[in-house]
Amino acid sequence: MRELPRQLSAEQLAELFEGRTRFVEELARRDDPLGVAREVAGGLDEEAKKEVLDAHPAIGAKASSARSQAEQGADDDPRVLAELAELNAAYEERFGFRFVIFVNGRPRREIVPLLRERLRRSRAAELETGVDELVQIAVSRWQAS
Repeated sequence: MRELPRQLSAEQLAELFEGRTRFVEELARRDDPLGVAREVAGGLDEEAKKEVLDAHPAIGAKASSARSQAEQGADDDPRVLAELAELNAAYEERFGFRFVIFVNGRPRREIVPLLRERLRRSRAAELETGVDELVQIAVSRWQAS
């Protein structure tokens, strides 16, 4: 497992966070970017949090990177994929941003009940949870690379 880096470029961070957003640009200016990512994320306005969440691919959808595709788990059951698509759409309609969860290799069918549970939460709680999950994903990606 790799230690967290003291510096990362915006390009390196964009790969870890699935896009070059205001959040990524801010982290690139910081020492220990992954170590302070949660703190920096906490200071983002709602629009910047939405931007970083929406850069991430939807669970069950075609991933935007090979890394993301590998992380989403192997479960190509059409019923599971259809249910995820339906739940993702409901989530985005309810909250106005993409559902993000640290899958950590779990099959997609295990994500379905978690997504259903998170649909019952408040928008504010989901915004914070989603960004926190995104940071977990980025840290895990760095440590695994």
